[in-house]
Amino acid sequence: MFENLIEVLKNDPRKIVFTEGPDPRILSAADRLKKGGFLTPILVGNVDEVNKAAKEGGFDIEGLDILDPETYPKMDEMVSQMVELRKGKMTEEQCRDALKKGNYFGTMLVKIGVADALLGGATYSTADTVRPALQLIKTKPGNNIVSSCFIMIREKDGKEEILAMGDCAINIDPDEDAIVETAIESAKTAKIFGLDPKVALLSYSTKGSGKGDSVDKMRNATEKIKKAAPDLAVDGELQFDASVSPVVAETKCKGSKVAGQANTFIFPDINAGNIGYKIAQRLGGFDAFGPVLQGLNAPINDLSRGCNAEEVYSMAIITAALK
Repeated sequence: MFENLIEVLKNDPRKIVFTEGPDPRILSAADRLKKGGFLTPILVGNVDEVNKAAKEGGFDIEGLDILDPETYPKMDEMVSQMVELRKGKMTEEQCRDALKKGNYFGTMLVKIGVADALLGGATYSTADTVRPALQLIKTKPGNNIVSSCFIMIREKDGKEEILAMGDCAINIDPDEDAIVETAIESAKTAKIFGLDPKVALLSYSTKGSGKGDSVDKMRNATEKIKKAAPDLAVDGELQFDASVSPVVAETKCKGSKVAGQANTFIFPDINAGNIGYKIAQRLGGFDAFGPVLQGLNAPINDLSRGCNAEEVYSMAIITAALK
């Protein structure tokens, strides 16, 4: 999968901004990306601090742009642009203060076209990465929310197996319309990673075998998705076993074009999603990449604060390839 994404980036050179430039994990990934030559990192931070951290860690970042909010030559212009974007919601002084922080500064670098994508969160919370994106980059036309999707990868019987799971990180208790957006965006994400998406809306019920508000939500959302995206292979509500086992599918929902062969899974809420992807990760042997943020006007992604340099490197490639 990563070989395919790297080929995409080789054919369409892009720049990615890292909001936490002095962090050794970021510097390690930037070093590898520089050597790879298919994606150009931009580091946010004090130039001396970033160079000192790179030297101490033995990382080669020579020639990479290091942009410091305190000395950025076009800061006044950036402040004016942010005031316009936040008209009536933030004063000029508030915008200037916000842009001194790497998360807002990096997001504006994407907004004004200095960078194509952003990866943050090595030291920031998810909210601190998502909030500037919502305020400055905003959602794509037709989208009302930002959702998330994890890409799950493992090798089985000598073959690479890829699954998509959403929303496991952003929306706590999405309503029907939010489920619809999440499913359609997750299918688009799945395609980027080489999947022909077969989308299962998951529940504790299969085709009316159980009752409850959550069941109704997933069933109704399925019908809305079929109308909004008639070419998308989607079915629900499905229990997980019915979505992946052809034998169970034959018994519980014979004739479904998704049941028994689903590869893109939509959970009814964040509880189910977070638990589900972590079970797949810890007991199923899948590597989890994400959360991939969906629905924004530009590729912006969040790292776990417990991430390692390998995860930063992988997520940088994923993020840039989403453009």
